[in-house]
Amino acid sequence: MSRITDLQKNLFGGTTSNARQFGMIFTLVAIVLLFQIWTGGLTLTSGNLIAVVSQYSYILILAIGMLMVIVAGHIDLSVGSVAAFTGIVVAKAMQEHDLPWPLGILLGLLVGAAIGAWQGFWVAYVGVPAFIVTLAGMLLFRGGNQYIGNADTVPVPEGFREIGAGFLPEVGPDTGYNNLTLLLGVAACAGVVWREWKARRTRLEMKADTAPLWVTGVRLAVMLGVIVFATLRFAGGRVGTSLPISGIILIVLVLAYSHYTRNTIGGRHIYAVGGNARAAELSGVKLKRVNFFVMMNMSVLAALAGMIFVARSSASGPQDGLSWELDAIAAVFIGGAAVSGGLGTVSGSIVGGLVMALLNNGLQLEGVGTDMVQIIKGLVLLLAVALDVYNKSQGRFSITGTLMRPFRRDDPSGTATVPAPDPAPDAGTAKVAG
Repeated sequence: MSRITDLQKNLFGGTTSNARQFGMIFTLVAIVLLFQIWTGGLTLTSGNLIAVVSQYSYILILAIGMLMVIVAGHIDLSVGSVAAFTGIVVAKAMQEHDLPWPLGILLGLLVGAAIGAWQGFWVAYVGVPAFIVTLAGMLLFRGGNQYIGNADTVPVPEGFREIGAGFLPEVGPDTGYNNLTLLLGVAACAGVVWREWKARRTRLEMKADTAPLWVTGVRLAVMLGVIVFATLRFAGGRVGTSLPISGIILIVLVLAYSHYTRNTIGGRHIYAVGGNARAAELSGVKLKRVNFFVMMNMSVLAALAGMIFVARSSASGPQDGLSWELDAIAAVFIGGAAVSGGLGTVSGSIVGGLVMALLNNGLQLEGVGTDMVQIIKGLVLLLAVALDVYNKSQGRFSITGTLMRPFRRDDPSGTATVPAPDPAPDAGTAKVAG
């Protein structure tokens, strides 16, 4: 096997999902380089990268939840309205009832859980397609936001704003950088090296196929280079700014959900349901429980995203959450998932979300109007669906075919079933790596 073939096969994994992510990583790099040249070097400045994370972290949080919904074979159109509804409820509670802001955050998460339980009940136990349930939810909770807030903006207290507009504080000696951000970067580098070493040792002990050592070295060098570059950029912002608190929340969620989807029984059940719901149920998977969970989890993350946005904006308003579902769904599509279910990863969705975020950011830096930005985003979404339709014509996964299947008379179950996904490279039982 040639070195180029080794690199292609082993650098980021060999599954269909990882192959798509690999292409998206190159797309992301190309977008960054294009706008770096086009904007005269503004794209990769510390201030701009900090602004991108601060402005788009809530969309990336939504993408994590949307990934699980889509992998299970559903879609959620209500996330923007749920975020806006939660934001106004929390803002009103803190303003009119003097609720302390930590309890306000807890209230918001409980509101999201209640909404998710409501929608999950209709999807999982009544059998109404998620497309219809969440379309109704989009109208219901958008109206609820305007009714409770009386179509006015409601400010939030200073402490609450930290989750959306705060940064890691300055501590320790004056190094010219934010020391806490530097420490996080060092910890991230150590974690990547340890994880790579552990994975390689495990494969050697199992006598499984192992990537050549030089490929592992190249992979480590790429990942460590990206981490070091990002650490210095975020730590080197103007005094008072660094890695945003919302970015910390996002990192924690990415790590937690990647572990859940990749290494737990519950996570694998989600992929099993999306891959083939009937086969999964016959194998003992609690189909209704899985569907209920993914819908409820999505609404909780939507509530969190809504609170982060309100905190950054300093107030909740009637226009919050508009078109957020488009950005979240597009991020998941672009990141290599198939709406047909059973295929997709958390990391891929984050890459897809970053593609959208940097595309938005680069166009704004160049003064492109909001109308053209929306047109381009719509074309990106259309391209993702067109690619999936092409895949169907080649006998692969299909988005539109699965979305329409619950409405067809020739489907006696009323539920979408889809082909099983490609097996993961590391284990025959895992559907996909996180």
